[in-house]
Amino acid sequence: MKKRILAALMAGAMALSLTACGGSGDNAAAGNTDNAGDAAATGKTFKVGICQLVQHPALDAATQGFREKLEELMTAGGNKVEFDEQNASGDAPTCATIVNGFVSSNVDLILANATSPLQAAAAGTDSIPVLGTSVTDYATALEIDNWTGATGRNISGTSDLAPLEEQAKMLNEMFPDAKNVGLLYCSGEPNSAYQISVIKPILEQMGYTCTEYSFADSNDIASICTSAVGASDVIYVPTDNQVASNTEIINNICLPAKVPVIAGEEGICSGCGVATLSISYYELGQTTGQMAYDILVNGADVTKMDVEFAPNVTKKYNAANCEALGITPPADYEAIAAE
Repeated sequence: MKKRILAALMAGAMALSLTACGGSGDNAAAGNTDNAGDAAATGKTFKVGICQLVQHPALDAATQGFREKLEELMTAGGNKVEFDEQNASGDAPTCATIVNGFVSSNVDLILANATSPLQAAAAGTDSIPVLGTSVTDYATALEIDNWTGATGRNISGTSDLAPLEEQAKMLNEMFPDAKNVGLLYCSGEPNSAYQISVIKPILEQMGYTCTEYSFADSNDIASICTSAVGASDVIYVPTDNQVASNTEIINNICLPAKVPVIAGEEGICSGCGVATLSISYYELGQTTGQMAYDILVNGADVTKMDVEFAPNVTKKYNAANCEALGITPPADYEAIAAE
């Protein structure tokens, strides 16, 4: 408080010096507009900590989009940004360690890429602005009741949730004669359980018999997937980090058994699916970068910022898997680019 009063009294005197010397932004306001005048000055250097759950093409693209957009905006505005990017290698406790390091070094903002980093950041600080990305459902991840779109806390961000009703329609469009749909997901990921809870009744209303096949971790994916394949005409997998890291295992079970997989995102579809309703994780990251700039430079209040969604969704198919299964995708589907 004393610091803010002094800053207000010296605002005129400090205006010129701020242009000449860099410094870390005041994160105590968690993006509050009270800080907007100070943050809007040029010549500042902001510190941003990035905690990514695991190396994966989708998450990598989100981080890349975030960094490039924020750097672009900072440069255009005469400011600078320094990134401390760390990867938790899929380990939730490591996320907490990384976040605690960011808090100790007094970063100005934290990017939490995936659900576990978001939960670690929520537990680690209630003052530093936190933006999530590649997070499916914030209300589930943060245990928020009566969700309105904004968390009311020092947290906002972007969601990678493609419309679940549209995913169900896509499954029905491609496999109208199927009877049994297996829902394969990791029980340890709250966002995956949320997606299943939403899409299951939609599919059941379409006349499918749906059975959940949940696994605790990568050690039992093979056995659970084998069970699902034995009883399903089609398998649906949501946006799920454990699935994304183990698509080869799933593909090696489903493809020989001639059981197609509808996937919640493009990376999973590339590894083991036939079709997906795809978003661009790079675009998602760029949207998150714009939000970060609004907080750091324009003084936007993170507590009041609604979680944003991917601007575009596209129906895509895995050409190799479709060919192997004798599936001809509808004409309005795009082939996933071969890596």
